[in-house]
Amino acid sequence: MTTSQPPLTAAAVAAMRREVQVALDGPSGLGDAERIDLIRALEELVCTATAAQAAHAADLAESVEADHEGLGVPAARRGQGVASMVAHARRESPHRGQRHLGLARVVRQELPHTWAAWRAGRVTEWRATVMARETACLSLEDRLAVDELLAADHDAFEAMSERQVIGRVLTESARLNAEAITARRRRAESERRVSIRPAPDSMVWLSTLLPVAAGVAAYAALAREADSARAQGDPRTRGQVMADGLVDRVLGVVEVHDPAEQQEHGDSAPPDDSRRASRTIDLNLVMSHDALFGTADDEARLAGFGPVPAELAREVVANALGQGDEVWLRRLYASPTTGELVAMDSRARLFPAALARFIRLRDQVCRTPWCDAPIRHLDHVVPHVAGGPTDASNGEGLCEACNYAKDAPRWRARPGPDGTVTTTTPTGHTRTTRPPPVATVTRRETPALTVDYVLAG
Repeated sequence: MTTSQPPLTAAAVAAMRREVQVALDGPSGLGDAERIDLIRALEELVCTATAAQAAHAADLAESVEADHEGLGVPAARRGQGVASMVAHARRESPHRGQRHLGLARVVRQELPHTWAAWRAGRVTEWRATVMARETACLSLEDRLAVDELLAADHDAFEAMSERQVIGRVLTESARLNAEAITARRRRAESERRVSIRPAPDSMVWLSTLLPVAAGVAAYAALAREADSARAQGDPRTRGQVMADGLVDRVLGVVEVHDPAEQQEHGDSAPPDDSRRASRTIDLNLVMSHDALFGTADDEARLAGFGPVPAELAREVVANALGQGDEVWLRRLYASPTTGELVAMDSRARLFPAALARFIRLRDQVCRTPWCDAPIRHLDHVVPHVAGGPTDASNGEGLCEACNYAKDAPRWRARPGPDGTVTTTTPTGHTRTTRPPPVATVTRRETPALTVDYVLAG
């Protein structure tokens, strides 16, 4: 006679987490060897826990799709919004939630040996991701074969490095279906792109994904230019010359700086003020007037990037003025208590483009928690067809995926004061977001800011 295992519930997992948390607060009494054993045991627990997340994410998707089918939702839209719910539960962006959901379904259905190793805590979620990614070009039959070859022996699979897994999958895939590998390479070449993401200290990573021949050739050209400049006495490092050369080529910059002046300044900064771009580039800076005119060091924000020091913001403005570029000032109003943007110069109230600009500057990135994707859609919180007004209080900036997710059945959203938005998912979970502050706020007794007009388009 066997007894059925009780289902895993959120309450049971919370109880286990509390036990571990309580144990951390007390003395361990462990020797070093025992600590290593505990670290491994905890790692295996983490792996099994992420597999459990994947299993329940896949179950959720199947449940929602069945519900949508019953509601008559078109097949192409069934399951819409599931990735956003999973992402919110995992405290990550909807893009990562979609990736986790896709991984869960693929590994459970098409990579059974990898799934068994993951559930047993023998491999990480990332190892499962690598297996799914590297076998994506194969037919189901070939995918199952590669999975068995690599992952049936859990001990051997666990001992392999990521590079070894990728190499072995490539070898076996080429043996089973060389044409699939060629088609995958051609598809990858069609997905070439440029991306940007913030880096520490007011820097950014500007990345390009290119076919290998083009990427190697571009890098070699920049390296050759840097080596030539260094040979002629340029004091900048090789990396600095390559980075500056890339910017020069993209912006069409004409070099007019004096090498002697560059020698005097050294490599502390690139000669920004001695370069002239051949085309206009718009940068949107949001800062207080005190920070702009140097009477305060309030943090500024660069649209599309995030916070930057006031000193750097003033430097950007000064360089633009010094080069004869146009600098436009537009008044924005922030709450004296929260620092959130609440209104825009009334002179722009008749222009929809100005309202769109205001919402983008106010929200900065997609309003969905943990998303951080660029704003692609300006959305009515209460849909226009349902009587929602076209104004700042009923508008929010969303990425494309998040905007489509909230259009799924049983999603509800309502606006609140000062740009807040409360969203309720089909499972009854709610989340309230508010625009991020764009100004440093000093707490003081001040009357609330009153705006006596409404932006309308």
